[in-house]
Amino acid sequence: MQNALMEKEGYSYKFDSSACEECGGHCCTGESGYIWTKYDEIINMAAFVNLSVEEFATMYLKKVKHRYSLVEKQLAPDNFACIFFDEEKKRCTIYPVRPLQCRTFPFWEQFRNDEDEVRKECPGIV
Repeated sequence: MQNALMEKEGYSYKFDSSACEECGGHCCTGESGYIWTKYDEIINMAAFVNLSVEEFATMYLKKVKHRYSLVEKQLAPDNFACIFFDEEKKRCTIYPVRPLQCRTFPFWEQFRNDEDEVRKECPGIV
């Protein structure tokens, strides 16, 4: 069975999500950054891991000004991963409830006019 290619208006590339299986979580690891999340997503993630919102926030969130980001774990000196990235299985442990930022990758505004950059980030770009 062949996967349908995902596309989004305004982007010159398409995304083959079947590449995620082979990728090893390249979009979940790398330089340190922010994994932005909103309150409704926090509620869903907390429920998914059987924690209260307060427990989840204490364990997995950092406040950055008026926003919240999932915390990261350091894998190597210049390599970080989302706290929910399983290094052995090379996949997200909260995939069904992952934040919008994760669900919309690789169709991020920063890549709209920079196909070369998104190709470096994602082997599923076709």
